[in-house]
Amino acid sequence: MEQRRCPDCGVTMEETAVRDTEGMRLSITTGKRDGLLGKVGIRNTANVQGVCCPECGLVRLYADLE
Repeated sequence: MEQRRCPDCGVTMEETAVRDTEGMRLSITTGKRDGLLGKVGIRNTANVQGVCCPECGLVRLYADLE
């Protein structure tokens, strides 16, 4: 993951784990799939990566689209 800088403090943000209440990694829906799977309603997903500023505590979430 590329290094990200806090827009408020300008320091490098630290990677942090983002999980739901059951300990599972968060993911988002990125769109409908092609072909048969798309026709039955299956969608593409991407994991979510969190970063946190060690100075001010700002947390941002980024989708891992690769």
